[in-house]
Amino acid sequence: MKILALVGSYRKNGNTAQVVDLIAEELQRAAARDCGALEIETLYLGHHDIRLCRGCRVCFDRGEEKCPLKDDLLAIKAKIIEADGLIVASPIYVDDVSGTMKNWIDRLAHVCHRPEFAGKCVTLVATTGGSPTGHAVRTLQTAMLSWGCYVVGEAGFKTGALMDRGEIQARYQGRIEKTAAQLYQAIRRAEFRKPSFYSLMVFKIQQLSRRRTNSPQDALDNVYWEEQGWTDPRREFYIDHDTSRAKVAFARLSGAVIARFVT
Repeated sequence: MKILALVGSYRKNGNTAQVVDLIAEELQRAAARDCGALEIETLYLGHHDIRLCRGCRVCFDRGEEKCPLKDDLLAIKAKIIEADGLIVASPIYVDDVSGTMKNWIDRLAHVCHRPEFAGKCVTLVATTGGSPTGHAVRTLQTAMLSWGCYVVGEAGFKTGALMDRGEIQARYQGRIEKTAAQLYQAIRRAEFRKPSFYSLMVFKIQQLSRRRTNSPQDALDNVYWEEQGWTDPRREFYIDHDTSRAKVAFARLSGAVIARFVT
């Protein structure tokens, strides 16, 4: 099992980093109990060259490899594709994710069009000095679902300006253990094969949009969807799934109705 943690902070000793480290330790314990192999890598996005998106649409129209910003983004993306699961963690700045995290999300906007992370298990983490974490978590969740990911769960931690590691552990050990267990078991049990109603509905909306769009600007996206077999009317989701027929039928019906107004 391979897990990649993406931390939207420059600080390797900050609250977000400490929480992610504690979750990683619990994941290692879970793997040890199963006598399984687990590889965890942590990337601090603030220490990588991820330049500001210029909004040039090259990634949409010609492919992300043509992006004029020759930086670390595609190398990070390759690590995401290789991983079985992700921890996406951000501190909260002004009631939302950090600018570092938001820029990383913006630079991967092409994945909203071509969901290469379909079925990837993800847990979301937000740390805050004292303000609510809900808005930031929704920002992360919206991006992950748009990319086709399976969101296992989310956890918020109020830590003040800088909380001692021991205090974080004492106050939040139960939440840390639960967060780690959710991700580990989701990967181990292939829970991504049971997408949510929302994810099934979004797939239907995207599917209808791709089948109705023929503009030159959408050519690359359309080719990608055709190659994946996703435009086939019989296709119900990005990956094979084990969802109940009733849930699938209702989600696809809902998506078809919504698509009339948004595509």
